[in-house]
Amino acid sequence: MSHIHRRDFLKLGAFSATGLTTAALLAHESATRRSTPARNVILVWLAGGPATIDMWDLKRDAPSSIRGEFRSISTAAKGIEICEHLPKLAGLMQECTLIRSVSHTIAEHGQGTEYVTTGNPISPSLKYPSIGSVVAARLDVNQEVPVYIEMDELNIGQAGYLGSTYNAFQVNSVSNRRDQAATPDPFLLQKGMTVQDLTRRKTLLQSLETGFERFGNQQRARVMNRFQQQAMSILAGGKTRQALDLSEEDSQTQARYGFGLGRSALTARRLIERGARFVTIGLRGWDTHSNNFTQLRETLLPQLDRALSALISDLKNRGLLQETIVYCVGEFGRTPVINSQGGRDHWARAMSILITGGGFRRGFVYGSTEKTGSEPASNACSPADVNATILNQLGIPPDTLLTTRSGRPLQVFRNGQILTGII
Repeated sequence: MSHIHRRDFLKLGAFSATGLTTAALLAHESATRRSTPARNVILVWLAGGPATIDMWDLKRDAPSSIRGEFRSISTAAKGIEICEHLPKLAGLMQECTLIRSVSHTIAEHGQGTEYVTTGNPISPSLKYPSIGSVVAARLDVNQEVPVYIEMDELNIGQAGYLGSTYNAFQVNSVSNRRDQAATPDPFLLQKGMTVQDLTRRKTLLQSLETGFERFGNQQRARVMNRFQQQAMSILAGGKTRQALDLSEEDSQTQARYGFGLGRSALTARRLIERGARFVTIGLRGWDTHSNNFTQLRETLLPQLDRALSALISDLKNRGLLQETIVYCVGEFGRTPVINSQGGRDHWARAMSILITGGGFRRGFVYGSTEKTGSEPASNACSPADVNATILNQLGIPPDTLLTTRSGRPLQVFRNGQILTGII
């Protein structure tokens, strides 16, 4: 057993004494999971640390050195204002929650990313799993579509102490590139190769792997075999391959999503429809130490506005938003004071997050920052709290115990608490 709630772990002897077996306990957990509000997660990762003070929490009454160049506009949710360059999302704010009081202390890209994606403190002796890997471990089933998928070469979906079996399955296709016709699709059989050819190569590979297991690292061989089987399944056809084929979508739908992040968002929706449970997509370029407002206005915000609004609308229209959490975040925010290059630097002490679907409140703002946006003024919370709340919506409470490869039981979060005010 790779996971169990701590309270059930402590009571297991009592369960056995009263005739309730481990199988019965797991059956009870299964029934509990079926009654949870959410089933899926799409994480939209803004790599580099977005200036959320210019997106979700504008300070229009602050000095010009802080408030910047953008105006705030009204949204479909009464009393909520966001950036003028996010008009499509403004029209959908009645579906969303903004958390404006997220705060932590790690204003460095690598460690900030690790903390926000795992919800656990950085430790030199123990690598914690990303929440996607926790979902994969909890829902580890033999299915055609991988449970946990990461796109766009983000490399943030590591499983830490759970072992690489639960790393994200990497899908780095060319579907989000304008020049896709010039680049071979890695998940399409090359010209002249048949499924039978692929099967013969797979058989040869398996015979080589048998020797590798005999003389090498068996755990590594098993992990390699798992991912190879999934990749082979995609090449041979099936649900995952179908999800990656955006030519099945009509031209109007593709146009609504757009290129870049939009193509990834559309693919994420298709993967969720076919059985994936946690899909991470992302957009780079948010490390705006210079020309912050030009980059946001001309490139970053229009692409995010188009892709994220199309995704939310699509999920709602298909009846999937209620069971799918869409979570938009980066590793930290940016400084309230604009620097001499017209940019904003790293700032983790105050940042905002957008979240929708999966039983979260709609048209709601949780928390606030003080007048300069430097610190939370109310309902301060951490990335650990946000992650704990997301997993709880999936039926994975913060006190759930996971097991390391050495057999040591650990709680999913050391400090994360459920934010009851947003669900």
